Amino acid sequence: MHTWKVLAATHLAAGFTGYALAPREQLETEVKSTGFFTTDTKRILAAAVVSLRAENKLLVYSYKGFAAVSVERDGFLFLNGRQDLIVPAAVSYHVDLSKLTAVFDDGAQVVTVQLPPLVMGDVAFEPEGARTTNGGLLTFDQQQVEELTKLNYGTARKAFVKQAQGRTLIAAAKAETKTAIESYFQLPLRLAGKSDIVVVVTFKPSE
Repeated sequence: MHTWKVLAATHLAAGFTGYALAPREQLETEVKSTGFFTTDTKRILAAAVVSLRAENKLLVYSYKGFAAVSVERDGFLFLNGRQDLIVPAAVSYHVDLSKLTAVFDDGAQVVTVQLPPLVMGDVAFEPEGARTTNGGLLTFDQQQVEELTKLNYGTARKAFVKQAQGRTLIAAAKAETKTAIESYFQLPLRLAGKSDIVVVVTFKPSE
């Protein structure tokens, strides 16, 4: 009996000490509830929010394509110059997870996760795969070739950004993002036996 009392006292003391030393930051406030919010569910969702926010910038989608542009420059008399450029390029889409928010509706058993708008990275050209066609005056003047190449790449960047901002690509990037974030929340909920909770991911409107 004495041993049992000692063990009970020891466990009680350890539990109290752990509580006393635990940080007072309430991670549960990261997820709000519109109804009764059980502690387990609350902590699971809060942990998911904190973990995702710690990732900061998340790469969610990449697109690779080509930009086809041309530039002309008038020369002396009939010696006009033209350069056609076809260059492969790639761009990535990111989401700033530090701005992620989540709200849990206990009555509907739905977690609504809201993400900030997608952010497009810089265009990465692959000049080693580029095809350049020079004609007219350009075949006799290397300096003009280089000048027009510079102009063409500037135009190619604008053309590729416009291409990457197309509705189809943005929709695909958003779909990939939603699937990834939904899975991230659903996995710990399933492991905790709360697979009936639905996760819905939305994007905040662009400012």
